[in-house]
Amino acid sequence: MNVIEKSPSLGRGDALAPRALQWLRRRRKISPERKQMLKLTKSALLAGALITPFTAAQARVMTAEDVAKLESVGQIAVSPDGTRIAYTVASLPDVTSGEEDGTTRQELMVAWEKDQARAFLPEDISPSTVKFSPDGRMIAFIWANDGEKRAVWGLPIDGGAYRKLAAVDGAHVRSYDFSPDGSMVHLLVAAAEDKGRSGESKKGFDAVVYEEEAQLNRLFSARLGDEIDANPRSVAIPGYVSAFQVAPNGQWAAVESAPTPQVDDSYTSKRVHIVDLASGDVTRVVETPGKIGDVEIAPDSMKMSMIAGIDMNDPAATTLYYVDPVSGAMTALNEGAAEAAVDAEFLADGRLAAVIHTGVMSDLRIYSPDGSVAQQIDGENLSISSIEAGGNRIAVRASTAQHPSELYVWKGAMWERWTSHNPWLAEIDFGEQRPYRYTATDGTEIEGVLVLPVGGVPAGGAPLILDVHGGPEAHDSNGWTTAYSGPGQVAAGQGYAVFQPNYRGSTGYGVAFAKAHQGRYTDPEFRDLVDAKRALAADGIADADRTGITGGSYGGYATAWGSTYYSDEFAAGVMFVGISNQISKFGTTDIPYEMYNVHSRAWPWDDWQKMLEVSPIYHVDKAETPLLIMHGDSDTRVAPSQSYELYRSIKVRKPETPVRLVLYPGEGHGNARAASRYDYNVRMMEWFDTYLKTGDRDAEMPDPRPELDLGSDDGES
Repeated sequence: MNVIEKSPSLGRGDALAPRALQWLRRRRKISPERKQMLKLTKSALLAGALITPFTAAQARVMTAEDVAKLESVGQIAVSPDGTRIAYTVASLPDVTSGEEDGTTRQELMVAWEKDQARAFLPEDISPSTVKFSPDGRMIAFIWANDGEKRAVWGLPIDGGAYRKLAAVDGAHVRSYDFSPDGSMVHLLVAAAEDKGRSGESKKGFDAVVYEEEAQLNRLFSARLGDEIDANPRSVAIPGYVSAFQVAPNGQWAAVESAPTPQVDDSYTSKRVHIVDLASGDVTRVVETPGKIGDVEIAPDSMKMSMIAGIDMNDPAATTLYYVDPVSGAMTALNEGAAEAAVDAEFLADGRLAAVIHTGVMSDLRIYSPDGSVAQQIDGENLSISSIEAGGNRIAVRASTAQHPSELYVWKGAMWERWTSHNPWLAEIDFGEQRPYRYTATDGTEIEGVLVLPVGGVPAGGAPLILDVHGGPEAHDSNGWTTAYSGPGQVAAGQGYAVFQPNYRGSTGYGVAFAKAHQGRYTDPEFRDLVDAKRALAADGIADADRTGITGGSYGGYATAWGSTYYSDEFAAGVMFVGISNQISKFGTTDIPYEMYNVHSRAWPWDDWQKMLEVSPIYHVDKAETPLLIMHGDSDTRVAPSQSYELYRSIKVRKPETPVRLVLYPGEGHGNARAASRYDYNVRMMEWFDTYLKTGDRDAEMPDPRPELDLGSDDGES
C-alpha cells in the first residue's frame, strides 16, 4: 500500500472560504483603501458569509490581467447514487502576481449541495480523469507522483489516505475504467519503452522518422486490493486506441481505435470496436461513416449512444444515434435538425440526456429508450458544454455571459448553480451581450454573439472587432466569450463592440449549413464577415471605418483574408496560427485528408491556380491593413511557415503596411502556457488600440516588448 497523505473527511463546514481566500492571496497591487476593503471581505468569508463585496459605484472594466487569473470548472463526475459530485477547478499560474509560468493545473473538489464543497487533495496535486468507484466510496484520478509515471490513484470519500491503486511498470496511464463490481480496473497505457532506441538517443542518435514510428497504446486489466497488482493482464486491442469504456455488465468494452496515432486518422478512420473482455476478440466494428464524438453505454448494456457525422464529408460529429453493439446498426435521433448534439449521458432508468446546441443557445433534451423525445429542458441562457449523471441526478458544466464555466444541477424544475468561482467578477462592469442576427448578401440568415461596449454604443458607432472562430466546424455560444485570444469583455471595457459570427461552415445550424463552405474557400464564408460588419454599421452599432478582425486557425485564415483581399473593409487585424497559402498548407499540415474531406473537396493539383487564388498571399498587393501575426513555433496543424510566408510577402511587396510576426517558443496550435497567453492578450489589445481605435493605419507600431504586469511590489502574493 502506497500511502502519501491523509485527506480530511467530507464535512458540512465553511466550504467556499478556501477558494475565495486563495483569490484574496492572489490579488495584484492594490491601494490602501482597497486593502482595507479586502480585509473586511476576508473576515466575512471566514465567518461563512456569502457576500457580494463590490458595489456598482466601485465597478471597473475587465483587463488582460483579469483574464490571466480566471478559474473555471473543468471535469465533472457524479457518484453512482447521485449524492456527491466531484469536479476539478482549472486555472493557470497567475503570472501577473509573480507565480511561476506553467500550464493548466487542476484542483479536486467535492460538492454535496449548492455552495457546499471542499478541496479534497493538497494544492500540489493536479489530478485528471476523475471518476467515482462503482460503489461510490472512492474518488479515483490519474496523477504522476514525483519522478514516477502517471498512475491511477484513489481517495476514500469519507476520509482517509489517498493511495496508488494501479499502474503499469514504466508506462504512463492515459485513461482507465472500473469493472462494474469494482474488483478490477482496466488501464489504457502508453507504448512500452524501446530501450534500444533510448540507448541510441542518449548517444546522440535521435533522428525521428516522420510518421513511421507509431507508438501504440496498450490495455491492461489490474486487480484491486490492498496491494498494487504487480502483474496486470494484457488485453489485445486493435490499432491506436484513444479511449474505451467498460459495459455495465462487465462483459465487453467499447474501444475507440484508429489505424495509427496520426491526427488525420483520428478524424477520418476512427471506429468503435466492441471487444469481448474475456477473450480479447473484436466482436463488432461499428461502421460509422464519419467523425466520432461522445460514446456512452446504456445501463442495461444493450445499446450505446454515439454522436457522429452523417457521412465522410460531414465537418463535425453533431448527430445523435442509438447503436446496437451486437449488429452495429445505427438509428439517428436528430438527423437533419438545425442543431448540434454536443454531449450525452445515460440516466439510471435507461433514458438518455443530451446537450443540444441550436445556434448560440443550448438546451438539455431527454430521450426515452425507444428514441422518442421525453422532455425538452430550457437552457435558461446557460451555455452548456458537457453533462454527467449519477443515478438520475444530472449535472452540467455551463457558463453565462458574466462568468466562465461553473457546476449546475438540474433540480427537476430549474437549474441550480452549485459553484461560484472568481468572486472578483462582482466588481466588473460588463458590456451587454446578446445574440445578433443579420441577412447575408444572398439572403441567408447568419447569427452570432454580440458584446456591446461598456456604457453603451456612442453616436456614430463603436470600433468593432470581429472575433472569428476556427474550424470552421465549430460555433460560438451565448456564454462566456472572453479568453486570452478572444477580446470579449476586455475589449468592451475599452469601448469596442465585439461580434463573434457563426458564419457558413459553423456547426449548430444543421449539417447543410456546416457544409455550405465546402469546395468554396473564402466565399460565402468570409463574405458573411463583411456582411456582418455592414449590418452592424447599418444598425448604428459599428463604425464602418473602424472595424477590425481577429481569429485563430481557420479564424486566422479569415483574418489573413480580411487583411489582404478585403483590406478596404478592415482597419486592423490580429492573426493567430492562421493559414496564408492553401497550397503549401497542404504539404505541411498533419490533416491533409481532413482538409480534402470537409473543406477543399479537391486536391491542390486538381487546380493549382484556384487553390492559389484562395490564398491570402496571392492578394498581398491589396494589403493595407495593419496586421499582427502570432504563432506557436511548434504548431503541427498549421505550420509556422504559414505565418512566415504572409509576413515576408507583406514586408517585401507592401513595405509601407505595418506588419509584425511574434513567435511563441514551444507552443503548438494555440498557447498552453500562462505567460504566452497573457503576452498574447496584451499584444492583441495594444495592436487594436493603436490602429483600430484611432482608425489610423499609418500609426507607429507598438513597442515590440509590451508592458506587462508581472507581480506586485507591495508584499502581496
